[in-house]
Amino acid sequence: MKCMMSVDRKHIRRVTDDNASELYKEGWRYVSKSLWKEKVRDVNKPAEKSTKTKSNKMSRAAKRHTRKSK
Repeated sequence: MKCMMSVDRKHIRRVTDDNASELYKEGWRYVSKSLWKEKVRDVNKPAEKSTKTKSNKMSRAAKRHTRKSK
């Protein structure tokens, strides 16, 4: 797989090696995968926020364990 950018820099595609050689002949150029990730893949991905907070509450198993050890 290769990442290709069009001549006008409007389109970035991830294509197979065979398709990449054909696009290269048409004037497209090779670009890094990190550029493809930044511009195409991760554009519509919402930012994840951690809304869960860790509880200090003991689990049932932990409670049973503390009762038996006394």
